[in-house]
Amino acid sequence: MINIFEVNETNAMIEKENLDVRTITMGISLIDCMTDDLDKLRENIYNRITDKAKDLVSVGRDIEKEFGIPIVNKRISVSPIGLVGSSACKSEDDFVKIAMTLDEAAKKVGVNLLGGYSALVSKGMTKAEEMLIRSIPRALAETDRVNSSVNLGSTKTGRNMDAVRLMGHIIKETAKKSDGTGSLGPAKLVVFCNAPDDNPFMAGAFHGVTEADAIINVGVSGPGVVKNAIKKVRGQSFEVLCETIKKTAFKVTRVGQLVAGEASKRLNVPFGIVDLSLAPTPAVGDSVADILCEIGLEHAGAPGTTAALALLNDQVKKGGLMASSYVGGLSGAFIPVSEDQGMIDAAEAGALTLEKLEAMTCVCSVGLDMIAIPGDTPETTIAGIIADEMAIGMINQKTTAVRLIPAVGKGVGDRIEFGGLFGYAPVMPVNRFSCEAFVNRGGRIPAPVHSFKN
Repeated sequence: MINIFEVNETNAMIEKENLDVRTITMGISLIDCMTDDLDKLRENIYNRITDKAKDLVSVGRDIEKEFGIPIVNKRISVSPIGLVGSSACKSEDDFVKIAMTLDEAAKKVGVNLLGGYSALVSKGMTKAEEMLIRSIPRALAETDRVNSSVNLGSTKTGRNMDAVRLMGHIIKETAKKSDGTGSLGPAKLVVFCNAPDDNPFMAGAFHGVTEADAIINVGVSGPGVVKNAIKKVRGQSFEVLCETIKKTAFKVTRVGQLVAGEASKRLNVPFGIVDLSLAPTPAVGDSVADILCEIGLEHAGAPGTTAALALLNDQVKKGGLMASSYVGGLSGAFIPVSEDQGMIDAAEAGALTLEKLEAMTCVCSVGLDMIAIPGDTPETTIAGIIADEMAIGMINQKTTAVRLIPAVGKGVGDRIEFGGLFGYAPVMPVNRFSCEAFVNRGGRIPAPVHSFKN
C-alpha cells in the first residue's frame, strides 16, 4: 500500500529538487470508431475522446492539490490514426481533417498534448499509412496539440527502408511548413524502432492495439533528485553510487505509482504502467547531463560518458522495478539536447557530437532526441541518421528513436528557440559525406538472426 507518509518523505524533493510527475496520459482506443464515412468517423472520434477524457484534467489538478505533487502535463494518446482512418480516408486531406478533429477534442478537454497521429510500418506501408505519413507536415502545421510518430523497424521485422527514406523527406517538409513557429513542427514528430504500445511521453505516445479500451499511464521525472542524492556520496565507490541511485529511483517511482493509482480510481479507468524515465527540462538543476557530471565527467560527451549513462540507466530501472507493479513505456534516462541545459552546455562547448549521442543511445532510452541540425541538411542524410539509429534498436532489441529538427535558414553555431519544456538548441554539425546511394536502394533490411525465437 502507498500512503501519504511516503509522499511526505518526498517533500524536499518536490520543493528543492524539481521532482514532478511529468505526465498523466490517458490512452483511448479508437478502434470502435472506425467507419468508411469520414464525417461519421470524425464525429465518433470527437465524441469518444471528449467522453472518456472529460474529467482527466480536473482529476489531475485535484491530485496535485491533495498530495502536493506537481503534475506538469495531462495528455491523451489514441490508437494509431493510420489504422483508424484506413477505411474512411481517401486522400492526405482526409487525414489532415482527422488531425484537426483530434486537436479540437484535445482543446475541449483541456489536455496539453495528444499523441497517436501515427503509423506502424516496420514491415510495409498500406496506402492509408503512406497517405498519413505524407500528410504529417500539414497536420502538424495546422494543429496545436497533435503529436505524430512513425514506427519504421523492429527486431522481429527488420527495417522498412522505403519508409526511412520517406521520413527523411517528411521531416524536412515538416520543418518548412512550421518555419513561422521556429521549426517547431519536427519537435512534435518522432520516428521509432521497436516502439512500445504504452509510452506516455510525447511525441511518441500512441495507444497500442494490444491495449485495453482506455488506460492510465504515468510518466515520472526526477533528474534533480538523483543528482542531489549522488552529490552526497561524491568520491565514493561505484557500489555506493549504484546503491544510492537505485534507492532514489525507488522513491521517485513510488510517487508515480501513487498518482497512477489515484488517477485510475477516480477516473474509473484501469491503471496501465508507470514509465520511470528520467526526463529533463530546461530548468537549471533538472538535467541528466548534470548527473553524468556529478558521477565524475567534466562534460557530457567526455570519455566515460557511455559507461556512466549505462550505469545510471540500469540502476534507475532496478530501483523503479521494485516500486511499481507495472513498469513500462520507455523507462530509463532521456538525453534530449534542447530540453536539458547540461546537454546544451556540452554541445556548445564542443564536448558533445551527434556521433557521441548515437553511441549513448545504445545504453539509454529513446535515442537522438530534440537535436537541431542545419536547415540545408539533405533528406538522404536525415534518412541515413534514422537508419543508423534504427539499427541500434533492431540489433540490441531495444527502443530507439530520432527527433531531429532541421533549422530552416540556420547553420552550425546558430540557436533555435522553442520555449517551454522544449527549451532551445544549438544547431549541431552533421557529417557532410553522402549516403544517397545507400538510402535510395529501397526495400527492407531483414530482421537480425537473433530475432528468430518462437
